[in-house]
Parts: sequence; C-alpha cells; structure tokens
Amino acid sequence: MAHVPQVKIPATYMRGGTSKGVFFNLTDLPKRCQVAGAARDNMLLRVIGSPDPYGKQTDGMGGATSSTSKTVILAKSEKADHDVDYLFGQVSIDKAFVDWSGNCGNLTAAVGSFAIYSGLVDADRVPENGVATVRIWQANINKTIIAKVPMVNGEVQETGDFELDGVTFPAAEIPVEFVAPVDPNEAMFPTGNIVDELHVPGVGTFQATMITAGIPTIFLNAEELGFSGSELQDDINNSDEILNRFETIRAYGAIKMGLINDVAQAASRQHTPKVAFVAPAKAYTASSGKNVSVNDIDLNVRALSMGKLHHAMMGTAAVAIGTAGAIPGTLVNIAAGGGERQFVTFGHPSGTLKVGAQASCVDDRWQVDKAIMSRSARILMEGWVRIPGDCF
Repeated sequence: MAHVPQVKIPATYMRGGTSKGVFFNLTDLPKRCQVAGAARDNMLLRVIGSPDPYGKQTDGMGGATSSTSKTVILAKSEKADHDVDYLFGQVSIDKAFVDWSGNCGNLTAAVGSFAIYSGLVDADRVPENGVATVRIWQANINKTIIAKVPMVNGEVQETGDFELDGVTFPAAEIPVEFVAPVDPNEAMFPTGNIVDELHVPGVGTFQATMITAGIPTIFLNAEELGFSGSELQDDINNSDEILNRFETIRAYGAIKMGLINDVAQAASRQHTPKVAFVAPAKAYTASSGKNVSVNDIDLNVRALSMGKLHHAMMGTAAVAIGTAGAIPGTLVNIAAGGGERQFVTFGHPSGTLKVGAQASCVDDRWQVDKAIMSRSARILMEGWVRIPGDCF
C-alpha cells in the first residue's frame, strides 16, 4: 500500500477576542488552494480536523467548538485605501463544510497584528511606537474594518492589562471599528420592520428583530422562549430538544430575512444568520464564577453559533447588539430600557461587554456609521501545519 507523505504549509495559530483560528498568508498556500473551491475547502477541513463524527477534532487544529473551528486567509489588499484583505472560513465540526457567508468579529482583532507581522502592511504605515491603524477589507461581506494595533519598539504589543470576559489572561487592548457595517443602499432591517412576528411551524410565533448589521442576526425575547436570559452553556447545549427548536427558528427566520428560500437550505448556511435572545438586566453568576450585578449591565444577551450557545459573544453579533441597541423600538433597545443610546453593556455567559454604535434615521430609513468595541489578540504558535498531500 502506497503511503502519501504530509505537506508543510506555513501557518500561525492566533487568539483574537474570545476565538482562536489558524491564520494563513494567501501566497503561502499550495497553488490550487490560492483560489476559492473544493481544494481550498478540503485543505482547511483537514487542517482543522473535520468532519469529525466524534465531535472532538482530535486529528486537527480545531478545538471542537464554533469559537475554535476557524480559519483566516490574508493577502495584501487590492482594494484602494486598504492594507489587507481578510477572508474568514467557519469550519463545521461534524460535516465536510466550510461556511464563507459571514465574518468573525473576534478574529478581526488578530488580523491587524498578523498583517503587520507578515509584512502585509507597508512599513511607512507602521510606527516604531504608538498605534498602527490597519485598514482591513473584509472580503466575505465587502466591508471596511479598522484595527488600532499598539506598537512598542517596532513590534506589535501583545501583553497588557486589558481584561476581556471570556479570555483568561489580560493582554493589550485593540480597539476595532466596523465602518458602515450596513451599506446605505441595503436594508438594515430586511423585512422593513424593526419588530416582526416570526411564525415557526410546530414551535410558535415570536416577536423578532431581524437585522443585518455586523452579521445577520435574529433577536428574540427570552421570556417568550421560556428563558430568563441569564442561562449558561449547559442550560442550553445539554438539550437536543432546545437546540433543535432554535435551529428551526433560525431556519424560518433566514427565510423571512431573504437569506434562503427553503428551510432545507439552512443546513448549508450554518454561520448565518445568528439567533440571540435578550432580557432586561438581571444578576447572575458567569461561567467563570464572576458575579454580574444588575448595575453592571443594561441587558442580558445570549447567542447561538453553529448550533450551540456561545460561551461568550461573537464579535459580529456584538456589532448587531450595539446597532440594535442604538435604535429605539428594537427588542434589544427595549430590553436595555429604551430610548436613545450610543453604547450598551450587556451580560453574556462569560461576563460583560460594552459595544457602541452611531446610528441615524434618514428619510425613514435607519443607517449606522460605525460600531466600536475593544478586543485583544495574541500569537499562540507559529510555524507549519502538516496535512496528508492527497486530501486537497
């Protein structure tokens, strides 16, 4: 029997926000993987260790959660006034599928750092000391993101005292701005309504705010679902019945948002839309044991990613939360107490997060100029990944 040798591909393993992923420079990939298609997808699947019927990704770099089954491909930008093109692939754990339909806001915090390390940002744009402004073109959704990366003695500063709930150790703060996360020519609310009635056969009818800022997201009221809004992962993820109910809601919401035409199509679009449920501020104990008081937050939000309750909050969903929070009448805004607000601080399973958005209504149409949050990032390992040469 012939044995196929493994091939080495330069890669960097990074944490960005509350996620981890394998980062690649486009030009380092095998030639046939430098373009979109089956070869690229198969390569990334093998790198991460999917599909894995055991759900562990033991034979790859994935961490068996939606937050750690991620890949990033970067290239010097071909877009005017941008430094780097950022392409994100969400790798399914148990299926042979890479979802390219959305962005990862958490890993965005690591994109600027990786781009500087890799020489993808022109040297004259990187100060010896201070802050490097990295202009990122998010190629999945065709949006601009600005990362402010701290520099010390010509090197990216990774250590610091910025604490982010959901991340164990402090690090350097990286402010991230999502510029015009909704195109002015597109509908922020695909149905035309700030709040809709979403009818889900066999499940029920719910109030829903469906928004496309950051990432397409369906917001529901926790109370209507029978929840308090202070649930932790095990409260949701240990029940197949609850998870199946959320997936059904997600599928019918995707149809109403115009993202798919048939419920069956939801299975091949796992990354978007997200489903989240909101509730007025309520004290709870986070997964770390941290006590979150009513005075710490404006509201509670829980969100599902790739079919499971997220351990913290996806960065792109945080953009949706900040944007919806700034628009009076949305379920997010109502849960936060209503009225006009530029920032909301929300509770999630790991703690709290503050996110801001600048939204305005022009000719009866809502638009958002930018959403802002702070993350951190760190290189965990760099070198090569190895995969069998016959898998792509």
